[in-house]
Amino acid sequence: MSRQASAASVRNPLIDLLQAVAHEGSISGGARALGLSYRHVWGELKRWEDELGNELLVWEKGQSARLSTFGAKLMWAERQAQARLAPQIEALRAELERSFALAFDDSVHVLTLYASHDEAISALREFALRGPVDTQRLHLDVRFTGSVDAIRALNEGRCILAGFHTLIDSGRKTRSEHTYKPLLKPGLHKLIGFATRSQGLMVTPGNPLGLQSLADAVHTQARFANRFLGSGTRTVLDELLDQANLDGTALHGYERVEPSHAAVAQAVASGQCDVGLGIAAAAQLAGLDFVPLVTERYHLVCLKSALEQPAVQQLRHLLQTPAWQDTVRSIAGYHPQDSGQVLAMRKLLPWWHFAQTKPQH
Repeated sequence: MSRQASAASVRNPLIDLLQAVAHEGSISGGARALGLSYRHVWGELKRWEDELGNELLVWEKGQSARLSTFGAKLMWAERQAQARLAPQIEALRAELERSFALAFDDSVHVLTLYASHDEAISALREFALRGPVDTQRLHLDVRFTGSVDAIRALNEGRCILAGFHTLIDSGRKTRSEHTYKPLLKPGLHKLIGFATRSQGLMVTPGNPLGLQSLADAVHTQARFANRFLGSGTRTVLDELLDQANLDGTALHGYERVEPSHAAVAQAVASGQCDVGLGIAAAAQLAGLDFVPLVTERYHLVCLKSALEQPAVQQLRHLLQTPAWQDTVRSIAGYHPQDSGQVLAMRKLLPWWHFAQTKPQH
């Protein structure tokens, strides 16, 4: 089960039945996969068919059982709902875990992190909870939000760390500069190295439309799933469109927004859309093909004054461990980069590169 799936735990048992039977090709196989009796699964499916007024499965002589059109739509609708709700459910779970951590272990370090949705951040929270046996426990209180809102939360004192991402080769007078430069100040903020990740086109298996670029998506009028304004991926998309001299409105579906990479992936997997911009990990988890377009750096940023806080120091230590860096490499499209190192914004963000003034004679 993926981290997104485990986070989104508000489920209807009917969906598990349908998925198991469709995967195994029979009620008996689905029952075995779920550890239930044939009689129970059969009875539940018939009960749901009666309640919903539609057949859920289709049997044809000599062939495996398959989902009816209604059953398939029902399962995909549930998956889409789960993907859309996952960030809120994960935030609720984080709040509960934070309360329990403080209630049962007053020595645990709690570090609040607002971050753009990211598979590696979810993995980091789990890694920190396990932690090396010789270190104090660290609880990452993660709240997934858009990159812009994450940095605003940092500046308003609602968190200690914020996560956002930018294209490695993003230059001056770009969407990235316009979006992030007003929010970040050299000397006040410090970056902590985290990882690089691949962003690209998430497409149905086999890439039937042959999409290799955003220009292809425009020219074929492929149905597109976008991210909301203020998300880091929306900024990346608009910057890539600028580079290609394309107007966003030329994308068929530019106004259709989803709350996360996982939700975009499910929109494509369900057949509602043909393509969306997202991370390789989300495409892999949804069973999609992935066409890499760009590499970006995922940054952690904090106030310079927070660097000496014990929780921040412990996080930096964890990020530098070989065990964590191996974990990052195991996630599709990710690679550790300067993990745990304190970095100057002028080094990584080209908008802060100033030409030195020549001395006056």
